[in-house]
Amino acid sequence: MRMRMTTGTTMLDDFLVRAALAGLGLALATGPLGSFVIWRRMAYFGDATSHAAILGVALALALHLPVAAGTLIVALAMAATVSTLAAKGWAMDTTLGVLAHAALAFGLVAISYVPGVRADLSTYLFGDILAVTKSDLAFIWGGAVLVIGLLAWRWQALLTATLNEDLAYASGLDPDRERLVLTIALALVVAVALKLVGALLIAAMLIIPAAAARGLARTPESMAALAILFGAGASLAGLQLSLWQDTPAGPSIVSAAAVIFALAAIFGKMRKN
Repeated sequence: MRMRMTTGTTMLDDFLVRAALAGLGLALATGPLGSFVIWRRMAYFGDATSHAAILGVALALALHLPVAAGTLIVALAMAATVSTLAAKGWAMDTTLGVLAHAALAFGLVAISYVPGVRADLSTYLFGDILAVTKSDLAFIWGGAVLVIGLLAWRWQALLTATLNEDLAYASGLDPDRERLVLTIALALVVAVALKLVGALLIAAMLIIPAAAARGLARTPESMAALAILFGAGASLAGLQLSLWQDTPAGPSIVSAAAVIFALAAIFGKMRKN
């Protein structure tokens, strides 16, 4: 009996540790990237790219490719399309709204034609962080390191292009190139996060921790660091809530992030007063 209980406890610890590490890897990537999403008012951009991930899932399953590969291909294609339209001066609020919902609808229709997938559709929509394997963990942290490396490499240029495009041109920078860097980083995050929080909640993890950090930070770097901290806290708190109350892990993480945002807003208001 004692051996059986010990084995069960070890298994519980193992999958919780993997889930926690996956959540921390996601926070590491979404914190700085989410800050740029907030600064550039690109919330719909994240929605369009993450919703397109469902179409990537359908493509991967139909062609017997790894789901992450199909997701990354379609997310890059959607992000590149959005970036190109933005550079040509399209009205992006309407365009992104159309693309986001159309991509999700086409993805759901396409995936319904793949045999045996309908029962698992909720996994792709809302994620299943508790089912993360060691190989998933390596993919998540590898993607997070790539995103962080990409943003660190172009950090000052990205900040300049975000602050003022004319200033960027005067400094010898190409704002369109910096937008492409963010596009690639966003596609990588979508591919990494799909299994954790699902297509419908990825944008929330990009936006909410960064929005919570904005009212408390004094510099761009401190905002990015706080967004990572808040995202990590939301991941751990959401997992704990899921364990205690048997709630879905992905939505629980986003709910925890929303609570952190509310507390940060209240604290920021009190500090100003």
